Amino acid sequence: MKVKAFAADPQALFSSKRWFIAPDEGKVFPAGSPVLPALLRVVSAREQGDAVVATVQDVADRNAAEALAGTRIFVSRQSFPTPTADEFYWVDLIGLEVINREGLQLGRVAGLIETGPHCVLRLAPPASGEPDLQERLIPFVNAYVDAVDLAARIITVDWQPDF
Repeated sequence: MKVKAFAADPQALFSSKRWFIAPDEGKVFPAGSPVLPALLRVVSAREQGDAVVATVQDVADRNAAEALAGTRIFVSRQSFPTPTADEFYWVDLIGLEVINREGLQLGRVAGLIETGPHCVLRLAPPASGEPDLQERLIPFVNAYVDAVDLAARIITVDWQPDF
């Protein structure tokens, strides 16, 4: 089967022999369709162009592979390569509080956007009760991000609330 990896480096897919899957929530299966497995046991996986080609025990033929179209694959955190000191997994950034250099709370990371050259933090507004506060977008680059403290769950940025 062919898998599109959404990571710059799909190493976690290669190092894991168990892939957990979640079906596409919008996909409608015809009556009598086989139930999708929750776990795929990987026999082999290799990079091929911009995809990963894998052989898994639970997918016997093309029809079984096509039934998995649109599903999302997850691997155990232990399979992730160890990031360097200045690298972060998106999953670790989501939920962190973002403050500026003056200590003003700007919001909480709700997600990230991949723009090509760099990622952008998508912040949900702080729960201050002000109805005019909206989502903020802050480029996740050294020019604006001073520090990421995963233990304290805080990102400090050089960013003003009126930007």
